[in-house]
Amino acid sequence: MKHADWHKEFNLYQQRVNSGLENQIKQLPDVAPQLKEAMAYALLNGGKRIRPALVYACGNMLELSMEELDAPAMALECIHTYSLIHDDLPAMDNDELRRGKPTCHVAFSEASAILAGDALQALAFDMLATMPVSQRMPDYRVTIIGMLARASGYSGMCGGQALDLAATDKKISLSDLEALHKSKTGALLQAALLIPAAMAGLKHNEVTLLSNYAGAMGLAFQVQDDILDITGDTQTLGKPQGSDVLMKKSTYPALLGLQGAISLTEQLYQEALQALDALPYNTSSLASFADYIIHRNY
Repeated sequence: MKHADWHKEFNLYQQRVNSGLENQIKQLPDVAPQLKEAMAYALLNGGKRIRPALVYACGNMLELSMEELDAPAMALECIHTYSLIHDDLPAMDNDELRRGKPTCHVAFSEASAILAGDALQALAFDMLATMPVSQRMPDYRVTIIGMLARASGYSGMCGGQALDLAATDKKISLSDLEALHKSKTGALLQAALLIPAAMAGLKHNEVTLLSNYAGAMGLAFQVQDDILDITGDTQTLGKPQGSDVLMKKSTYPALLGLQGAISLTEQLYQEALQALDALPYNTSSLASFADYIIHRNY
C-alpha cells in the first residue's frame, strides 16, 4: 500500500471513531453536567486514535464490517483516554499538558478528573455490552469484554503503570523495562488486534502471528516514544518534552543510548513485518501502520 493511501485510510478511521465518540457523549443524560464536560474535554481533545484505527484495519483485513468494529474501537479509545487522565494526576506523573492543552485535572479539578476517568472506563464496557455485534461467533461478546478487561487491568495496562511508578528514579534491567511496557503500552495495542481476531474466529496459529506482530509493534511504539521525549519538542509532542528525564523514568535511551534505541526500533519493525508476511491475508494496511508507528516523529 502506498503511504498516501494509508494516510487516507487512517484519516477515515479517525473520523469514524471521532464521530462515534461524540455521539456517545451527547447521548449521556445531563445528570452530572460538569462530569460530562470533563469526559468530553479529555476524550474529544485530539489524539491520534491509534488503537481504534488498528481495530478497523485488522477487522477490514478479516472482512468484518465497520459497524461490527465500532464498539471495540470506541471502547479501546475510552480506556486509553481514562488511562491518560489518571496518569497525568499529581499522584502519578503530575503532568499539566496533554495533547497540547491543559490536562483534565488542571482544566477542571482532581476530583473531576478522577471521576471522568472512572466514567470513561465504565462507558467502554457499557458499549461492548450493549452495542450491535456480529453473530459469527455466538459467545464472542463475553470473550471480547474479558479480553479488554484483562488488557486494561491488573495483568495489563494498570499493572504496567504500577511497575512504571515503582521503577521511577531507579535503574532497572532491560528485561524488566520490556515487561513493564508490554503491560503498560503493549496490552491495549495487542487487544486492538486480538479482539477483531476473536470476532472473526481466527485459527490459533494466525492469532499467534497477529500477537507477535502486535508485541513487536507495541514495544517499538514505546521505544519511539522514549526517543521522541529526547529528540522532539513540546509543541509537536503535545506534552512536555523531556518529561521522562525530569521524572527520572527508566527509558530505552537511558539503558541503550539514543542510537541503540533507534536500532532497536528497526529490529522490532522487521519482526513485525515478518509476522505479517506469514499471514494468509492482505496485510498491507497493518504493514503501513507499523511503518507509521515506528517511524513517526510526533
